[in-house]
Amino acid sequence: MNKIKNFFTRKKIQKLLPYFFIITAILIIIFNDVFGDEDAFVEFSFIFFLIMAIWMIWWLIDQIKYILRLKKEKKQIELMHLKSQVNPHFFFNTLNNLYGLVGQDTDKAQQLILKLSDMMRYSIYEGQKDWVTLSEEITYLENYMELHRMRYHKEINIRFDISADDQSIKIMPLLFIIMVENAFKHGVEKLRKDAFVHIRLQANKEQVDFEIENNFDAEDVTGEAGIGLKNLEKRLELVYPNKYELEKFSNNGDIYKIRLKLTI
Repeated sequence: MNKIKNFFTRKKIQKLLPYFFIITAILIIIFNDVFGDEDAFVEFSFIFFLIMAIWMIWWLIDQIKYILRLKKEKKQIELMHLKSQVNPHFFFNTLNNLYGLVGQDTDKAQQLILKLSDMMRYSIYEGQKDWVTLSEEITYLENYMELHRMRYHKEINIRFDISADDQSIKIMPLLFIIMVENAFKHGVEKLRKDAFVHIRLQANKEQVDFEIENNFDAEDVTGEAGIGLKNLEKRLELVYPNKYELEKFSNNGDIYKIRLKLTI
């Protein structure tokens, strides 16, 4: 049985098809010459070409399914690769903070470890799923911001306004973290005082609207495009093609705002 399956592979069928048509045409001509019965010839030809047409339709459908399956597998591989690139430097930075904190404040270090553990668990396990609930994503962001509050030795004005009646709606995992991470990395970490991060999330069953605003040190701007945002845009294009808007703009030279509008 396996030998038969190996023989009738797609590539071999494609190579054999021209020979199959030629042999069939020769047999039909011989059949007509030998028997000379036009009615029988017509009936035979009709039945043969009907069977051949059905077989060709089946073969084309099988080919289309095969191509679609390859595209889906390629998309999943690309998504897995992009997800694996999400926020590794945050974990490394937090571990470095923990190293210095363990000998100074054990209780605070333990709280940080628990928060970090929850985040890593979500990123590794939930982050590999196709979909998560909005509630899970919100909890992940809240843990992230709480870790930042605990690790910095300065006042940060962090505000997270949520307006979502139904937090059970499904979205792509790790959807917002890159934008939030950039606000802290390029804003809070560079500023000595008066740093702020303001986040607004509105959602319903049809649309998700996420906006984040932060201040930054204009003199510290390099002008280079962030890898994280490129990563996010690729993921959005794969999962939400033609269903998202990502707007980025600065205000007064030292305030950055990014907004993601998503149609579910």
